[in-house]
Amino acid sequence: MSGDDHFAAWFRLLETPGLGREGVRRLLAACGTPAAVLATPHATLCALVGSVRADALQQLPAAFEQRLAAAQHWLAGGADRHALTLDHPAWPPLLLQAPDPPLLLYVEGDLACLSAPSVAIVGSRRPSPQGADNARSFAAALAAEGWVIVSGLAQGIDAAAHEGALAALRTGAKTIAFMGTGPDIVYPSRHRALARRIAAQGALVTEHAPGTPPLPEHFPQRNRLIAGLTQGTLVVEAALRSGSLITARLANEAGRDVWAVPGSIHAEQARGCHALIKQGAKLVESPEDVLEDLRGPASPMQARLALDGDGQAPPPDPLLQALGEDPVTLDALLARTGWPTADLSARLLELELEGRVARLPGGLYQRRHIA
Repeated sequence: MSGDDHFAAWFRLLETPGLGREGVRRLLAACGTPAAVLATPHATLCALVGSVRADALQQLPAAFEQRLAAAQHWLAGGADRHALTLDHPAWPPLLLQAPDPPLLLYVEGDLACLSAPSVAIVGSRRPSPQGADNARSFAAALAAEGWVIVSGLAQGIDAAAHEGALAALRTGAKTIAFMGTGPDIVYPSRHRALARRIAAQGALVTEHAPGTPPLPEHFPQRNRLIAGLTQGTLVVEAALRSGSLITARLANEAGRDVWAVPGSIHAEQARGCHALIKQGAKLVESPEDVLEDLRGPASPMQARLALDGDGQAPPPDPLLQALGEDPVTLDALLARTGWPTADLSARLLELELEGRVARLPGGLYQRRHIA
């Protein structure tokens, strides 16, 4: 099957009305590939997803050809535009562990940064001047330490976090913006210039097809991707009904770190952060407070150290020792190391990027020996 046909089969499944991500996952688990799903007899489809969904799969969705053509046109618009599906080698591993992972991502920019250690910075769309300054300074400091900064391209804290990462005093600092629209629509429109800078120094990412407008229900869905991709979420300012609290809750449910910057007891923008702290989020006052949690097995800077101070070889890597020589599951590694899930996943990613660990089908990991 050609690349265009492969994408078209995925697109057809995701455009089928009423099927949803859960229905697509059920069909893929039973049939293997989108092309195999579309070739499956109607009776079998009925048994898998019910007659209504099976009927929908037998008919082309309204305006399907136009939407497919628009998606293919967008993809052809530049070498840095990609459609990632679950079987793509650049698919971000941490998203596979999310409770409700996406099935297709449109990406404009650097694919490699999707698998790099990353931190989410989110907060109010109407922050105080100090809150915006805090987001920029935290983002710049974390990016300077090698962490990719992830946010949602919204007004306020999101934009400040992206700007801080872009201004970091570090060559190759990256930032990722998850969008609640198609990849060809920047919302809010005032962030078009910022979006261009992010695409050039990181990535714009969305699960919505080209032409998809900014509907209200898309943004909570986007928040689950921000939480799912990152090792932890920092909330700088947020009201009690802020969408940032959704991101923080999802991060906590996924076993990732959650940090919150405190504020005045009289400030509406601080109440969401104070609520998170009461619920167990770590109170942070400086970027160093966040880095203390991120350092150790998950630190990108430490991963680059080949020798210790006296020129001697470093002690054996505890995770490589825990891996042993045979393929092993993530659960087994959690039991062997006793590390938090986020730390273990981040360190596995680093070892994989270094070529010292291979990720195998079935969620297995195996040690690789470098000559």
